[in-house]
Amino acid sequence: MDSAAHTPLAARGPARLMAHFWMILGVIIVAFPIYYVVIASTHSTQTILRPPLPLLPGPEALQNYDEAFSGGIGRIGGVSLWRLLGNTTLIAVGIALGKIAISMASAYAIVFFRFPLRMACFWLIFITLMLPVEVRIQPTYKVM
Repeated sequence: MDSAAHTPLAARGPARLMAHFWMILGVIIVAFPIYYVVIASTHSTQTILRPPLPLLPGPEALQNYDEAFSGGIGRIGGVSLWRLLGNTTLIAVGIALGKIAISMASAYAIVFFRFPLRMACFWLIFITLMLPVEVRIQPTYKVM
């Protein structure tokens, strides 16, 4: 049995402490803008426009969220926020299921059939699945 699994973090050495420090710092740096946006959504427009923005939630959270989800700001181009969220969910689920179906069919063909350039096809499929939408959006638009 590994004895390192049962020793305290400080006993494992300064390198591990530094690694944890940098990972925690990275999470804080990545998560802070999300936290900041959520906090800003609980304040009035006047408070947001008057720097510095407070780092604690404001008193207008319920009113702001109610307005965003029921009407007012929640209507973009005459379409309700719920309709926009529904459309986005439908498209995202459709794309995810499509990717899964294509990936399964491709994997089946690559695993069970022997054909020339089989591994090249595998790597091309694998690499293109890893590309973000932002990279593929213009070629997809041109195809459509």
